[in-house]
Amino acid sequence: MNTNTYAIKSHQLYKNFRSYKKQSGFLGSLSSFFNRSYIEKSAVDGFDLEIERGKIIGLLGPNGAGKTTLMKMFTGIIVPSKGELTVLGHHPWSRETEFRKKIALVMGQKSQLWWDIPAMDSLELLQRYYEIDRDSFQKKVKKMSELLQVDHLLHVQIRKLSLGERMKMELMASLLHSPEILFLDEPTIGLDLMAQENIRKFIKEYHERNNCTIILTSHYMADVQALCEDLVLIFNGQKKYDGNIHDFEKILGVEKNISFSFKTPPVFDHYLNQFDPKWNENKTNVSLRVPLEEVQKVGINVLQNHSPIEFNTEKMPIERVMKTLMEQPELLDN
Repeated sequence: MNTNTYAIKSHQLYKNFRSYKKQSGFLGSLSSFFNRSYIEKSAVDGFDLEIERGKIIGLLGPNGAGKTTLMKMFTGIIVPSKGELTVLGHHPWSRETEFRKKIALVMGQKSQLWWDIPAMDSLELLQRYYEIDRDSFQKKVKKMSELLQVDHLLHVQIRKLSLGERMKMELMASLLHSPEILFLDEPTIGLDLMAQENIRKFIKEYHERNNCTIILTSHYMADVQALCEDLVLIFNGQKKYDGNIHDFEKILGVEKNISFSFKTPPVFDHYLNQFDPKWNENKTNVSLRVPLEEVQKVGINVLQNHSPIEFNTEKMPIERVMKTLMEQPELLDN
């Protein structure tokens, strides 16, 4: 495949961090003054990746796995320790103006907008920074603010907006210059369900209209399922999965999630307990992870012996797959 079709390519990418180790107390400080020791940690370990232009990719993994380090290397915030990395044909850490105009980074816990001035003032400053012509700028602001339903808030100070409203303004600021790649690091963190849904809808519609590449990290699997076509899973700095989201859902096998509700807590026998029951606090609701060929037998067993008041069958939710893999990452080595 032509390399121009790739938005991001890395080969044997590493990032190591070295931190100073000091013994406690005065003697420890004195000793370390003459003989310093360090701890070296590998945050990204031999990472190979190819992401085609126009894709929406979910970058997933537990806390400390290396997701944010990767995002910072992709955007040029930090420099790799070694290995090869190109983003849109550029070495990100060189931070050329041309490269910076092609990317955008939205971090759910950090703001690029000025806290004490209205959003519109911040957007106009960014217009000048990115050298966007006035007519194009006004059209983009009008269109995006209407889509995000914040057109009436453009002249309100950022600090007076709700978290969801601020995140919408952050998205507008990041998309003013029509970036070719949009990096989203936990874009819906801390938002209520309605705000999360609105953000997802906007991102999806924007991608359909502009076909930009989007790299998303999120702990909310609803974000991932709503937006991503493919997933990259990272554990301890290493890539453990790279492929279609539907194949990821089947990584534990073709299984169903069956949930049952009861008036009073039942007592399951050994046969039912083998299906990894997950109970609610009152032991009146349970979900089972059942192989496809066992679904009918399990259903009949529970219906005949425990009289559930309600039950539901669905494909294995991605949250459960992710939780299982985080608890047992060795399953990915099979």
